[in-house]
Amino acid sequence: MLQLPQPAKTPTMYFIGVTTGQSSIMRIFPIWAKALGLDACIKGIDISLHAPAEDYRAAVSFIKDDPLSLGALVTTHKIDLYNACRDLFGYFDPYALQFGEISSISKRDGVLCGHAKDPISVGLALDSFVPADHWKRCPEAQACVLGAGGSSLAVSAYLAHEKHGDNVPARIHVNNRSVPRLQEAIHLLENSRVPMSYNLCPFPNGTTKSFRRCLKAPS
Repeated sequence: MLQLPQPAKTPTMYFIGVTTGQSSIMRIFPIWAKALGLDACIKGIDISLHAPAEDYRAAVSFIKDDPLSLGALVTTHKIDLYNACRDLFGYFDPYALQFGEISSISKRDGVLCGHAKDPISVGLALDSFVPADHWKRCPEAQACVLGAGGSSLAVSAYLAHEKHGDNVPARIHVNNRSVPRLQEAIHLLENSRVPMSYNLCPFPNGTTKSFRRCLKAPS
C-alpha cells in the first residue's frame, strides 16, 4: 500500500522511485542544501514497479496540493506516472510531450509542471567533450547510438535539436537488440530533422544480414 508523507513543514523536494532510502541522493541533497544556503529537505516516495494508476495519482496530487511540497525527481516511473497523471499537470515541456515521460515535477505560479530532463543532461555531457562545431566542420560525420532506451533517445533528440542549426550529424544510427524498442524509437523520433537509421542487432556478431536489418521509419 502506498505510504504518502505528512504535509511538509519546510520547503521539500521528493524523490519518487522504488527504494529511495537506498539512493545516495538522500545523503547528498542535505549537503547541497547546506552549501547553497537552502532551507529545504528531500523525502522519498516509494512506489512499486508498474503500480496502479491511483498510486501515481495520489503521489502527484499530494505534491500538487501541499503548499510546501515544491517538486520531485522521478526515476523508474517516468512513463507510468506521465500516463496516469497527465490531467493533473498544467504544463509539460516539449521533451515530456515528445517522449511521453516525466523525470522532474515543479511548480510555477501555482501551475504544476512536468519536465523530461534527460535530453538536457545528455546535452550538457555531449557539449563537454564534443568539439565546438564538430558536425559542421565534418559534414560527412555520422553518429552511432547503442541501444534504443531513454538515454539513447535523449542523445538522438539532442543531436538533432533545431538550436544547433546545421551543426548536426549527417545521419544518426540507432542500434538495438530487440524490435519493440526500435519501433518505439521510430515513433518517438519520426519528426527528426536529421536522417535516421534503425538497425536490429540481436547478436554481438552482426556481420550476417539475417542478424542485422534496417527498420524503415514511416514515410
